[in-house]
Amino acid sequence: MVEIYKNKIDKLIQNVERVFLGKTHAIKLCVTGILSRGHILIEDVPGMGKTTLAQVLARSMNCVFHRIQFTSDMLPSDILGVSILNPRTTDFEFRRGPIFANIVLADEINRTPPKTQSALLEAMSENQVSVDGSTYPLPQPFIVIATQNPIEYEGTYSLPESQLDRFLIRLEIGYPPAEEELIIMRKREVVKEISELPPVLTSEEVTELQEQTKKIFVDDSIMDYILQIIEQTRNHEQVELGISPRGTQSLYVATQAWALINGRDFATPQDVREVAEPVLSHRLISKSRSFNLIHIAEERKKIIQDILQKVPIPR
Repeated sequence: MVEIYKNKIDKLIQNVERVFLGKTHAIKLCVTGILSRGHILIEDVPGMGKTTLAQVLARSMNCVFHRIQFTSDMLPSDILGVSILNPRTTDFEFRRGPIFANIVLADEINRTPPKTQSALLEAMSENQVSVDGSTYPLPQPFIVIATQNPIEYEGTYSLPESQLDRFLIRLEIGYPPAEEELIIMRKREVVKEISELPPVLTSEEVTELQEQTKKIFVDDSIMDYILQIIEQTRNHEQVELGISPRGTQSLYVATQAWALINGRDFATPQDVREVAEPVLSHRLISKSRSFNLIHIAEERKKIIQDILQKVPIPR
């Protein structure tokens, strides 16, 4: 049975690779976030294809896709929606904002003030939006893919730790291999390629894959391994604040998703190790006082790698 689900996942990955070349690992991490019902933070320099990756994923899954371009003058109502008086009925009617979609691209999320950033917190945690005393459920599946530039500080607002903790995965795309970049260099109509890309899954199939992910077997020894890793983050000499219980749960479900992506109905210690860094590194608060996002990210990665070296792997 698991082969059926793996075939669907493989089709999704291969379809994304038709446009987004040379970054299979980054695509797999995004799919891990989607299968885990988690949100994804893509942090990289301009021109790496962060927006393209989000658009191609949404297109491949035939999901409703909305892009929100974050700016310094954006208000929470620009994201969530607003109640407008209907002169005919004299009642207020709620006009839904762009947050009401299956895949929401929060482009350059750190360019908007904290008040507007916080408008996403309830949506990302509880899959609902509260406006003017009323609560509105969000469509399923619901995934936020946010992007930010780690080297630009003019007119930006760092994401608070509470918001970073709501992203299941943080990843970098990185530079493509030379042979793939040669193909990219010759491309002229990426927008047309995306618009002509055929979907390979439906939103219902995505939900089905998410449900199957929860059924992946995780042995007690693997759960104990996860807990030991988390405990080490809380006691590490270079860490000021370790991983929260939400981070523990995120590592658990990401491990299940990674196992399914690799065609297994059970998790292994290697699955934990493969996803530990992208799931945990952005949740740490290190004792370093650097304000450079690239330096901070590299330092946190080294801490996770150090912990993975120290914690014994279960047999």
